[in-house]
Amino acid sequence: MIDKAVAMLILSLLILVLAAACVLAVRGVRADASAEAEPLSIPEALFAPESLEGVLCAQLLDGEITRRQYLRSMAGIAARDEYRHPLVVPRYED
Repeated sequence: MIDKAVAMLILSLLILVLAAACVLAVRGVRADASAEAEPLSIPEALFAPESLEGVLCAQLLDGEITRRQYLRSMAGIAARDEYRHPLVVPRYED
């Protein structure tokens, strides 16, 4: 009779320990999920344009310049680039 009581006591303690472990595991998973749900704070400098073309594109998308102004500026950049670094195509000779 006493053996059954000890076995029941041990079994009850084991169930309580397992239930506590499950509760702690669920709390940890919920904490991880809430940490992942928070938006990342990314510095604006990471998305800043690094070239003149990028600045013009950002201005166009923000509505600071018109499409015509953008095209005129890009044509000026292309002309300046052609003057500074002309493209030389090698001749094909047999």
